[in-house]
Amino acid sequence: MSGGTRCNLTHDGDSETIMTAFGKSGLFLRQALQQLSPAATVRMFNRLGLATKVEATGKVFPQNDRAVEVRDCLLADALRWGVQIKTGTAVRNLKVSPEGGFDVVTVDQTLHADRVIVTSGGRSWPRCGTTGDGYGWLQSLGHSIGQTHPALVPLVGGAPWTRDLSGLTLPNVRLSVVPKILATANPLAAKKLGKNKRTNKRKIQPLAAREGGLLFTHFGFSGPAPMDVSRHFTAVDGFQRFALVADFFPEWSQAKLRDWFATARNQHGGQSLTSLLAQHLPKRLAAGILAATLGELESDRPLAELRQTLVEQSVSAIKSLDLEVHQSRGFDKAEVTAGGVCLREIDPRTMQSRIIPGLYIAGEVLDLDGWIGGYNFQAAFSTGHVAGQAIARHRREKGG
Repeated sequence: MSGGTRCNLTHDGDSETIMTAFGKSGLFLRQALQQLSPAATVRMFNRLGLATKVEATGKVFPQNDRAVEVRDCLLADALRWGVQIKTGTAVRNLKVSPEGGFDVVTVDQTLHADRVIVTSGGRSWPRCGTTGDGYGWLQSLGHSIGQTHPALVPLVGGAPWTRDLSGLTLPNVRLSVVPKILATANPLAAKKLGKNKRTNKRKIQPLAAREGGLLFTHFGFSGPAPMDVSRHFTAVDGFQRFALVADFFPEWSQAKLRDWFATARNQHGGQSLTSLLAQHLPKRLAAGILAATLGELESDRPLAELRQTLVEQSVSAIKSLDLEVHQSRGFDKAEVTAGGVCLREIDPRTMQSRIIPGLYIAGEVLDLDGWIGGYNFQAAFSTGHVAGQAIARHRREKGG
């Protein structure tokens, strides 16, 4: 079901590009990506008989747009190597065995293994079966689990006029996550913040900012840009602390937008601001922004009759409109899980636990979550590859 049933299996970039998508946690992936880079992942799938293609966004998909074939080629390869796959066998617990190794407790039996890889996923999209069971097993073994919350998830909110735009897609909007005091319309609050000499300028920069597609929905906002920044809102108190601010002209500075308005006012004074904006934005969106900012009467007034203060308000709204959000669609609609097993407790060279020898942990159960666009699949493939290779080396050294 990933990628709209097409499976965006990786991103067409180098390892540094993948690491950037994970922020500060991206450094943890450096060695895994050296062992299995995005290019090597594509070659691996090609060797398994899956033709791939790169789209303009850099996303890599199966040539025929069928996610099921990604699954099938991986499954066929596992079976070809003699892997035994047990379905309908839910794991209830994972314990260190008194005899050495591990006991994997399932619904109907206990399996013994000298080494174990846990790749049980997070809590996102639980209908797929990934309900976060692995966190409990690993915590009982002594691992720290960072608080989990939805990431890459649609956001709930907006105003009546934004919800009336349901179905409208914009190809490129810049969305920023800022402390609510910076998005407030209260001039006293802004003035107080500006006069605070002890305020560190770095602290008033956006917590996160992403450019990409925005989809207006009946419940709020979806698409790559809002989903990429959603993790900051779903964290503890995120909706109370932060605001989502939209720049609908990310390619233009405020000065350029202001000059464009001034030129149009001089040359086409009889034109309304709404019709002018409709040259670059969908007319429904232009009308909605201006009506919400100026009121319908003023937004339809000829440019020549529009007060300069209202023009300034329009520029500000187009470049930094507060899109109210107060909730997310939750784990049911989240593409990945933020939080998970603490990275400090994992050796990035092997994915082996630093706490329990012989235990390896990879994939989304780790405290790793990146942007939309194949980055999270790549992290899962690379960390899983490293864990598998580490166990293979161990068996060779032991003569197994």
